[in-house]
Formats: sequence, structure tokens, C-alpha cells
Amino acid sequence: MTPPGRYHTVLLFGAPGAGKGTQGRIIGQIPGFFHLSCGEVFRSLDINSPDGREIYKYSSQGMLVPDATTIRVWKQHLDALTVLSHYKPHEDLLVLDGIPRNREQAEIVEAHINVLKIVHLKCSDTEATMHRIRRRAIRENRVDDAQEEIIRKRFQVYEDETRPVLEYYSPKLITEVDAIGSPAEVLLQTLKCIVPVQNAIFRHEEMEPALS
Repeated sequence: MTPPGRYHTVLLFGAPGAGKGTQGRIIGQIPGFFHLSCGEVFRSLDINSPDGREIYKYSSQGMLVPDATTIRVWKQHLDALTVLSHYKPHEDLLVLDGIPRNREQAEIVEAHINVLKIVHLKCSDTEATMHRIRRRAIRENRVDDAQEEIIRKRFQVYEDETRPVLEYYSPKLITEVDAIGSPAEVLLQTLKCIVPVQNAIFRHEEMEPALS
């Protein structure tokens, strides 16, 4: 049973360019999984709307969007997807990337999600991930990936604010996956982590409760 008001969730976690979005999009095509990227939610907003302007102001400088705006925009989008039955909490395991991005957000979103597994896409080669980001900027026309100074700022913010989020969760929930390799190789290892979670929840098998 889904805890009241909370969605069974897997987090895809990692530095900028680690491949969270790539893996999430592929996994989201598999029945029984629903992928939601906080970054994509932000980029879908009208740049001329109040939220769009505020988010762009921070993201274009490589900074984190304020917590209140992040949580509100993300939750409104998730609620809309639920109302439209795109995301079905009683059938789909929610796969999130891009949230939470700091300790405060981890505490806030706990009211909405029940984190059952964290896949830490670990990349020890910063230059390789920066190369991925530069290619992505060209391919997807992403302003937040276009300037090296901004990219390096995002890495610094990740190290200072986002990486410590892992300390908020029980080590039992975290599995590291080497993010360097082909998308298929990373996908295989990621699925090995999350398919048992999906089976346990939606086939009503026994599973240890999430610890925070």
C-alpha cells in the first residue's frame, strides 16, 4: 500500500552530466515506471511567467533555484500528471531526477515521497562529464549548459549543496552505479537496482521500510 499522501519513489542521483536524464527517460518508457525530471519541469515553463523568470535567473548562473519555488513548481506539475492519469501511483514506481538538490529539499519532499532506493550515478572523471554537458548544450539547445564558467559553477554547487543530500538517507538505500560507459551498460546496472523495488511494491512482496 502507498503511504497516505506519499508516492513510492526511486531517486536517480549524480553530478551534472552523469546521465540521470538519459537513464530516466529510457526507464520511463518501461511499463510500471514513471520518470519525472525536475530540470525538464523547469525548462517547460514559460520564460515570461513569474516562475519562469525566477527559475531562469538562478539556473542561468548555475545556482540552485530557491527551495520554496522548486518544491511548489515540482509538486504542482506532479499533481497535474496524477490528475490526468499520466502518472498512476498505484501502478507506477516514480523515478525522480533533479530533486532534492539540497538537505532542506530532502526534508521537505519527504512529506510527498517514500524513497525506497537511490541510484547514485557516480562519475569520477569530471572532464568526461563536462564533455557530455557541452554536447548536450548543442544537441538540446540548453542555455544552462552553454558556458564553461556556468558548468563549473554547477559542479561546485553540486559538491557543496547536492552531494551532501546522500548523507540524509540511510546507506542501505543507496547503490552506486558507474556512470562512465555506454547508456546501455549503465541502464543494465540501474535496472538491476530498481526492478526488485518495483516488483516488491507492486507485487506486494516483503520489503524493508525506507529509512531516513
